Amino acid sequence: MKISVCIPMYNESAVIEETARRLSQALEADFGRRDDGEPDFEIIFADDGSSDGCADLVRCLGLPGVRVISYTPNRGKGYAVRTAMLASRGEVSLFTDADLAYGTDVIKKFYDAFSDKPGTGVCIGSRNLSGDGYEGYTFIRRIASKIYLRLLSAVGGLKVSDSQCGCKAYSREAADRIFSRCEVDRFAFDYETLLWAKKAGIRIEEIPVKVLVHGDSKVRLLRDTFRMLRDLSKMKKRIRNSEI
Repeated sequence: MKISVCIPMYNESAVIEETARRLSQALEADFGRRDDGEPDFEIIFADDGSSDGCADLVRCLGLPGVRVISYTPNRGKGYAVRTAMLASRGEVSLFTDADLAYGTDVIKKFYDAFSDKPGTGVCIGSRNLSGDGYEGYTFIRRIASKIYLRLLSAVGGLKVSDSQCGCKAYSREAADRIFSRCEVDRFAFDYETLLWAKKAGIRIEEIPVKVLVHGDSKVRLLRDTFRMLRDLSKMKKRIRNSEI
């Protein structure tokens, strides 16, 4: 199987049917089917304790290659992504947001990056590598985001331009090695994956992306910045003292 697309969802009934249809059509066009007629892709929706029936909405569509994993109670986006990643089977496993904030065309670009840059284990999107990456952001939100990213880079020690972009992909080997060791359930989870990649000597590449959908962010900048820095300090210590 070429690719797995993992979608964490929590009370996403307003958008999730359209997301499932769009993803299914895009992946069918870009990745097609194997000789046995089965899709050469899979879409895994990780239902993070939703109460609005969004999991049933996806199941009722009966789309090929789509799976739904549900559990309760709500554990956080990191837990949802980790659950889907560890259940995935693709050569490349990618996660993105339930509203498809970065569109669907970007998925093939992520997949191709692994063959275009041999040896890549993790590929992350970057709004800072694209001239229009922050198009549609308010001036204040754009500046706040850039300051936030620089702060995380300084504290975390990772030399990447956009560690918090909500679209990242992992080779099969990297996904299995990294996510089996992850413990963070909420917003610091993807930074944790990058720290584990660095620890393991896994090559990280970035590709330019643009935000196409500006939904209501679940991140509260001031509160979550302090929480992120606290979690980051704990992560660095734990990962530094661990083996991989």
